[in-house]
Amino acid sequence: MLLCDAMLVSAQTNAGVAGRCMTCHKKETTGLYNQWFESSHALHKVRCIDCHGAQKSDPDAFMHYDAYIATLVTPRDCGTCHRQEMAEVANSYHAKAGQILDSNDAYLAHVSAGHPAAIQGCEACHGAKMKIDPRSDNMLSMETWPNSGIGRINPDGSLGSCNACHVRHSFSKAQARQPESCSKCHLGPDHPQKEVFEESKHGNTYYTNIDEMNLDADPWVVGEDYFAAPTCATCHMSATSTQACTHDAGGRISWTLRPIISTKKENWRQRRESMKDVCRTCHGSVFVDGHYYQFDASVKLYNEKFAKPSQDIITMVREKGLLENPASFSNDIEWSFWELWHHEGRRAQHGASMMGPDYTWWHGFYDVAKHFYFKFLPQARAYEDEEINTYINNLLTNDPMHQWLNGSTSELKKNIRSGKMQGIYQSMFESE
Repeated sequence: MLLCDAMLVSAQTNAGVAGRCMTCHKKETTGLYNQWFESSHALHKVRCIDCHGAQKSDPDAFMHYDAYIATLVTPRDCGTCHRQEMAEVANSYHAKAGQILDSNDAYLAHVSAGHPAAIQGCEACHGAKMKIDPRSDNMLSMETWPNSGIGRINPDGSLGSCNACHVRHSFSKAQARQPESCSKCHLGPDHPQKEVFEESKHGNTYYTNIDEMNLDADPWVVGEDYFAAPTCATCHMSATSTQACTHDAGGRISWTLRPIISTKKENWRQRRESMKDVCRTCHGSVFVDGHYYQFDASVKLYNEKFAKPSQDIITMVREKGLLENPASFSNDIEWSFWELWHHEGRRAQHGASMMGPDYTWWHGFYDVAKHFYFKFLPQARAYEDEEINTYINNLLTNDPMHQWLNGSTSELKKNIRSGKMQGIYQSMFESE
């Protein structure tokens, strides 16, 4: 890594200020200073003022001793040297994560819990819209700072936070390459990627071979610099022998599993081929194609058997004005529907996508089926609406995927042994 021209000019111009910053912070914030001192930034003479220096006109600039600085170091600041990385982040789904502030997720946190919960819950991962304290001289408001959310909305108009992954002030690439870097946010009931990774053979192999991962290597090409196991960064961001590293962590994802009904992403074939290229470093093509064959079928199963019928039913309930209370999430059936797709359905699909069998079944489809049949449908029937009940009766009577509920156990087991039951789902395996 070479010191870029713009940073070199800054370093020369601010040499005196930089020295005073380091002298003071070495005494006042020893841990912070030592993190920086052992970093690549220090090695290349990138100092405090080079990143934190600000123009007087910047919305968050304030006078600190004899220099204007800003507390936030934004992707735009990092992009002074890391231009390509900044562009890739700006075009990624990560950068847009702060838009959740206008979603049902944030609404639920604000109304059912309260604003502090949304700040330290939702915004801590997704990012806050940074505010300036009107009572201060351009200092950040304590309501939004500290915050290192991945989609933070910064005062300079940029989106994101590089230190969400490259934790300040060491900004270690080795740290960012480990699954723990992602697991601050990618865990829990609605997107348990951390837990699924730990359950999978990928995670098992990683945690038993950490010393063989060569995490400090440049450029860290899978199959060449390391081959013991993958991490999140391996599959979603890192270089292969035919692909460059990318800071668009979603660029190799072919399905969007977030909405009620999962959909294929734009250019999904190209995205999938990019991911398969990573897989083929360690797996044969038949293995890789077989995984996607099974994964696609699981997503289609969730969509067709549970997501679409439950969406049809909740839509009828809402449009008919059957909800007792007007506010969203103030009715039992709304919570059941929400957890059915937002929590349980996602868990099932994430488990399938990352080869986590327990999350595919026991934490996934098991919960989906249990709550669809014995919680959501009874709640819908309780409205005693003829159209809704006719829809449910038709679903359970005429749809082969749901007929098991009224069948004979012995006959069903016989059909499973003979393959007849499996044949009902053959259409899920049809290729696109």
